[in-house]
Amino acid sequence: MKLEATMRALADQTRLRIMQLLGTMELAVGELAQVLGQSQPRVSRHVAILCDASLAERRREGSWVFLRSRLADAESGALGEAVARVLVAAEADDEEFERQCAQDRRHLAAIRQAREAGAADWFAANAESWDELRRLHTPDDAVEQALVAALGKAPLGELLDIGTGTGRMAELFGASADHIVALDKSLEMLRVARAKLQHLPPDRVELVQGDFLGLPFAHARFDTVLLHQVLHFTAEPERALAEAARVLKPGGRIAIVDFAAHTREELRERYQHVRLGFADRQMRELLQHAGFTPAKPMALEGGELIVKVWLGTRATQTIPSPRKEPA
Repeated sequence: MKLEATMRALADQTRLRIMQLLGTMELAVGELAQVLGQSQPRVSRHVAILCDASLAERRREGSWVFLRSRLADAESGALGEAVARVLVAAEADDEEFERQCAQDRRHLAAIRQAREAGAADWFAANAESWDELRRLHTPDDAVEQALVAALGKAPLGELLDIGTGTGRMAELFGASADHIVALDKSLEMLRVARAKLQHLPPDRVELVQGDFLGLPFAHARFDTVLLHQVLHFTAEPERALAEAARVLKPGGRIAIVDFAAHTREELRERYQHVRLGFADRQMRELLQHAGFTPAKPMALEGGELIVKVWLGTRATQTIPSPRKEPA
């Protein structure tokens, strides 16, 4: 019985503290152990009980396991809302529990600072090469403004940011989307993104490791999909767009930000670009074959490399099988 499992899971003060922490941000098991001052095996046992009761959820990233609260998930329903209210009331009415939670949050601040320091180190190590690439194309601020304008005022709903990188797109749309899933294949980039996004409410953003050629999501889950400076990293853009179409609801929208076709061959070796941008006709045919109705593309001048914004609307429920990319 779901209610019975929930009550048993909450019948321990450490597990109550864990739920309060996960209500603040997504945390690794080792980070929880550090905050609680307990051994990792002991914390793992508590986590297993919470996950078995569907109060929390595990997600593996390499050798790390991250935990998130499920209280705000639609599947948790009224029971999840009730548990969230109980946790707030418990902290308000129980002085000892309030003291422990306040101490946990002080320790949590050290976790936040460590993540931010790690992100800062990564940026410092990569700043020179990133700056060199940025000088070749339209300034990032102008690209972001154009993307926001292209998507307009229509609701974004549940948004999937494919290849989130540093998490900038998730940060940009964090207030306007109902919920954001930020996906990246790189563990290093996910940790950078996690530091950037850790101040957003945990029920609004979710970080997932995965490959855009095989998205780990059910059919027709999302309302909006973004691929921001991602598609030029794959030799199979038709497969990436077919996967994006699969996870979009009928009528959902895709936004692709990438380079127009260019001849800077050195970007293949220096930045691992597989494709040297895309021509409008090429992108239009890729979108159409994936089941999208393309909109008129937007070109952003201001650099040697022209940045373009391509939009498409998911037209049908039938997902075409990937084919050879058009010439």
